Amino acid sequence: MSESPVIGLVDEGLGNSTYLVDLGDGRALVVDAGRDLRAVRAAATSHGLTIAFAADTHLHADFLSGSTQLAATDGAIILASAAGGRTFAHTAVADGDEVDLAGLRLRALTTPGHTDEHVSFLLLDEGQPLGVFSGGSLIVNAAARTDLVDPSRTEELARAQYRSLRRLAALPDETALWPTHGAGSFCSAPPGSSRTSTIGAEKANNPLLRAADEDTFVTALVGSLGTFPPYFRRLGELNRLGPALLGNPLKLASLEPVHAKTLLDSGAQLVDVRPVTDYAAGHIDGALSIPLRGVFATWLGWVAPHDRPLIVMRRPDQDADEILWQAAKIGYDNLVGELPDDLEAASAGGLGITRSQLVDAAHLAAFTVLDIRQHPEFAAGHIPGAHNIELGNLQLAAAELPAGPLVVMCGHGERGATAASILERTGRLDVAVLVGGPDDWAAEHHTPLATA
Repeated sequence: MSESPVIGLVDEGLGNSTYLVDLGDGRALVVDAGRDLRAVRAAATSHGLTIAFAADTHLHADFLSGSTQLAATDGAIILASAAGGRTFAHTAVADGDEVDLAGLRLRALTTPGHTDEHVSFLLLDEGQPLGVFSGGSLIVNAAARTDLVDPSRTEELARAQYRSLRRLAALPDETALWPTHGAGSFCSAPPGSSRTSTIGAEKANNPLLRAADEDTFVTALVGSLGTFPPYFRRLGELNRLGPALLGNPLKLASLEPVHAKTLLDSGAQLVDVRPVTDYAAGHIDGALSIPLRGVFATWLGWVAPHDRPLIVMRRPDQDADEILWQAAKIGYDNLVGELPDDLEAASAGGLGITRSQLVDAAHLAAFTVLDIRQHPEFAAGHIPGAHNIELGNLQLAAAELPAGPLVVMCGHGERGATAASILERTGRLDVAVLVGGPDDWAAEHHTPLATA
């Protein structure tokens, strides 16, 4: 086969790749498809393909699998590890098992580490390796994290990951590497633009494959692990049981302010997805600000409740479908409706309205600065004297903050607005949001950022 039959589809928000494989007979295999199947279906349609197989390399923690949906709506055969304990119909594969794909073949290779039941899928053409779908095992310049199954087993699974990477490294150098996790994934992919690689390139460049021995590998991998959203703890089990099937299209019902107030008074949470400037100009009391953008799903899953009804407020020009699909792909099926972007009507319906202060880099002298970026971001460059509490930890750590006027900041302002909304809900009303980030401060003051 002269051209690669593999089409990569990237979810930039979650930092993951799904692969569509043209089997050459009008059918396709999909590897590690998420619950949001819009890109998969569009690619299949544009290439004139029907989806016959859906393979999962592992029980994903960062998104719900779309395999059960493809089985129900497209008749796809699900391929997954026999060790995964999945409770729905699937073809269970063990180490060395091969599946005939009408000329191409798919061979399962057990590669535990990221999860216990992890398998990689080696794609063969006439017995020769074309590439390997490595999921969360070997990834570009790294390996996926090993602390998601059980924190007490992190080192044990890191040692399994070492052996798995060595197994994959034994494949021919020209074998293509098609990992699921990439830059932007909280499953520990480093920054960078490359989503795919080759075994030879990884042997030459991947620092974990170049580790002198197993102990060095384990120290390096475990030492690189940062925080991750709490929904990662839930989705693996949901994927084992099989995610609920979704109707199409998804719909966000409109709610009258009086009805929304009743729901909010009964424990629902309002999520304001409007841009930071709209939120600051006026928002419903107690709203949680999560501006709609590519990483919306990650922050929704990090700071919004999954077990209470969620009401959305969006601008009319923001795509309701995008909100619903981003929520659905991480298992947030609890969006019960939307409140129209009309604060006057909301006020008339009994909902309180609050405004937030926005400040620029030239006017921070009167404030204590709280930087809510991830620790590695903060260490790479921050305003001297700034406090650092990661956004995901802010709810629990809010009481540690000093009294007095506070400005929260991130890289651009979106996470800062989320932080301000969290603090407002704890009773802090003296909180402003920095428009911009640390580089804006450095440019304004002609002063270098602090590091480490």
